[in-house]
Amino acid sequence: MIVRVSWFLLGALVLVQICYPLTSGDLRAGLTVTTVVLGVAGSVWHATVSRGFRATATLVGAAMLGGFAVEAAGVATGFPFGTYDYSGELGPKLLGVPLIIPLAWTWMAWPAWLAASRLVADRAARIVVAAVGLTAWDLFLDPQMVAEGYWRWHAPTPALPGLSGIPVSNYLGWLGFALLVMTAMSTIKNVDVSQNQDRPMLALWLWTYFSSVLAHAVFLHLPHSALWGGIGMGAVVLPLLIRETARLTRARAGLAPETTGLTREAAERDRGTAGPTEETAGPTRETASRRP
Repeated sequence: MIVRVSWFLLGALVLVQICYPLTSGDLRAGLTVTTVVLGVAGSVWHATVSRGFRATATLVGAAMLGGFAVEAAGVATGFPFGTYDYSGELGPKLLGVPLIIPLAWTWMAWPAWLAASRLVADRAARIVVAAVGLTAWDLFLDPQMVAEGYWRWHAPTPALPGLSGIPVSNYLGWLGFALLVMTAMSTIKNVDVSQNQDRPMLALWLWTYFSSVLAHAVFLHLPHSALWGGIGMGAVVLPLLIRETARLTRARAGLAPETTGLTREAAERDRGTAGPTEETAGPTRETASRRP
């Protein structure tokens, strides 16, 4: 049931995103909002049922509430992203921020964290990998949304080559805030979950990458963001794809699965608790061997 709901929400999101480049105007804006709503519902649902309410509270507090706070500060002061403002096409706004925007932070922060957890075991490295992955997603998102007129930058220079209209400060701001979000996420207690349970979120992460490259390159006529996003987000997505493919291959061959970041931590804990038992067992065997 848990996994089925996650797959259902992902399937609905994919269907809506497929329709996106085939529409325009208000309908396209409506599909944008629908995509975010389905995405955040899937991430919050998965966080709750797989890691518990404390994990969900951390995700919502850091990404959603924190996302709204940093966006409100950005609109009002220009820090940390640069000076910009939102149009009214993405629905109602509070303090100049469409309410859908902090939901988008929450939607993608969760799969970014889970993907990083599959790649690295070290806490600091996991924070960096997750933050880089989330920031790299904006190499697709910002050019697409600016092209649609959903927001605009007042001082869009200096910019990355080919991504005119978006200042480099935007991506630096994203990285800074993403590091804070992932630092908060790193406090979530690790729990043992089945590989199947996380698959919908990992599939969302992979789908977001590959569909974005395709959409930008072919349907949205944004080749530069397809290239920048393909390289940037690919740096964290493609290693995950290779690892997961290898794991599935080993599983089908009946071999022991390669440990991930989370399973390595669990294995280390197990070894730590198993050590004393083996040590205390030694004298017992020696005593038994001396008995007549």
